[in-house]
Amino acid sequence: MPDVKRNVRLVTEQHIIDKPSKVEGFPQREWWIEVYIVNEKGDLVQANLFDKVVYHLHPSFGPRATQTFKNPPFRIQEEGWGEFDMQIELVADKSHFINHDLNFAQERYESKHVLTFKNPKANFLSALRETGPVPGDENGSKNKRGAVGEESAKKKKSRTEKNVDMDKLADGLQKLNEDDLLQVVQMVHDNKAPDSYTKNDMELGEFHVDLYTLPDSLIKMLWDFASDRHAL
Repeated sequence: MPDVKRNVRLVTEQHIIDKPSKVEGFPQREWWIEVYIVNEKGDLVQANLFDKVVYHLHPSFGPRATQTFKNPPFRIQEEGWGEFDMQIELVADKSHFINHDLNFAQERYESKHVLTFKNPKANFLSALRETGPVPGDENGSKNKRGAVGEESAKKKKSRTEKNVDMDKLADGLQKLNEDDLLQVVQMVHDNKAPDSYTKNDMELGEFHVDLYTLPDSLIKMLWDFASDRHAL
């Protein structure tokens, strides 16, 4: 699968509150941070592709120094008198870390970050397509892929019931040697359905396939093939 980039926007707001501060000359403030994705139109949209967001605050926050949020916009709201740098962990296909400067120069400010999702798995690509185009999709269009995506959920459920672990299959296929991979490519070409998604990038020497769009019979063939090669 191709690498996919997404623009993440952190929105921070802060203001002085009527509470005593621990340090003279530094008023107590309330602040909050939210996490969004910037879509292809430049609009802020909910970052649904993340399973959770973990904020790693200054150690002075004690037991609240690490806070986890599982629902968009992953808002953290706190009070304090000081500025500091924090690390924010965005968990999707894996953990992605970005650094954030909490400062009080403005009441509201936004910071931009670009995340690269390397070789995302087929099921995670569906979440990525909801926030923008995926390299390899025809003309970057989501319309044609949308119908396939709806069908993918049904196929995923049915294959789980048939004891076919799609993530395990995807990982296993990537472990095959070059000769075995050539056989896999031929199997896919010979047995794929009309709406199956495949892309052969000759320049990069890569072959992309969305396993969830393949017919059940082909999935079973690939599973047996990978199993015979002890790749599962």
